[in-house]
Amino acid sequence: SPKLAAAKHQDEAALKKNLCVKAAKEHSIPQDLNKVLENKVMETGLGLSHVKLSVVEMMCSGDADSEDIVSKSVSSHSDLIPGVYEGGLKIWECTFDLMDYLSEAEIEFTNKTVLDLGCGAGLLGIVALQGEAARVHFQDYNSTVIDEITLPNVVANCISEGRRMGSGKDRKASKPPSKRPRKAEGSPDVLNRCRFFSGEWSQVSQLLSNNSKPCVKYDIILTSETIYNPDYYSALHDTLAQLLDRNGCVYLASKVHYFGVGGGVCLFEKFIEDKNVFKTRMVKTIDQGLQRCIMEIAFK
Repeated sequence: SPKLAAAKHQDEAALKKNLCVKAAKEHSIPQDLNKVLENKVMETGLGLSHVKLSVVEMMCSGDADSEDIVSKSVSSHSDLIPGVYEGGLKIWECTFDLMDYLSEAEIEFTNKTVLDLGCGAGLLGIVALQGEAARVHFQDYNSTVIDEITLPNVVANCISEGRRMGSGKDRKASKPPSKRPRKAEGSPDVLNRCRFFSGEWSQVSQLLSNNSKPCVKYDIILTSETIYNPDYYSALHDTLAQLLDRNGCVYLASKVHYFGVGGGVCLFEKFIEDKNVFKTRMVKTIDQGLQRCIMEIAFK
C-alpha cells in the first residue's frame, strides 16, 4: 500500500542517515612505541617529522586499514568520500598556512588545553605540544588516519633520537629527521599530555562529555580545511560551541572557496552570523594560488 511504501522509504532514509554518523572512539597509545614507528618512512616539513603518506597508502592494507579507505579513495579517484573518508591521508596546504600564522602571531600555547580538530597528520597539534601546551587532543574522522599517521607523527616528534621533544623555538634549528624508521626509546612525558580520538564530530563531543566530569573545554581549537562541505557546518558549529572554553579561541584555516564541493569562507561566516553564538575575525589572507585565509572565532 502507499502508506507501507512511504513508511519503508522513511525507514531506509533513517538507516542511511544513521550509517553516516561514525561512532567515536579513543585510541590508546601503545606501550611499545617502536611498534608505532615500525615500517614508517619519515619526511620533514617546516621542521616537523611526518610519515611519508605515499608509503602509508602502499602498505595500508588488511588489518592496518579496517575502514578500507585507501582502496576506496584510489578506486573512486577522490580525496573526499562523504561519510567514508574525509581527506586525512593528505596534508592540505592550509595546514601549513596555519602553522606559519601561529608562528608569526606568536600564539601562546603554554599551559593551554588544545584540540586539533580534523587533525589528519596532526601537525597543528604537534606545534601546540612544542609550545608547551598542557594537554593536546587529536581528532580525525577516520581511525586508520589516527593509527597509521597521526599517532606515528606525534611519537616521531616526541622523540629525537632518544631525546625528549624540544620547544617550538628549537624547531627550525633542529637536525632534519632521517628517512629511516626511528627507534623509540621509552615513553616521553609529552605523550602523557596527548589523547587521540576518531569519529564524527558530534559523536566525539558526546564521548568527551560522557567521560569527563566536567566536560573537557579547550582554550584553543585548531582546525584546517574543515569547511569544504556545507552539510557539515551544523555539526562543526555545535562541536565548537560545546567544546570551546568561554574565553577560548578557534583558529580556522580555509580556502576562500571550494570548487566542486560548495563550501567556503563567506558561506561559513554567514552560517555563524545566523547562529549568533560566535564572532569572527579574518586575521590573515594568502593570495598565492587559490585564495586562502585564517579566521579567528570566539564567543560573543
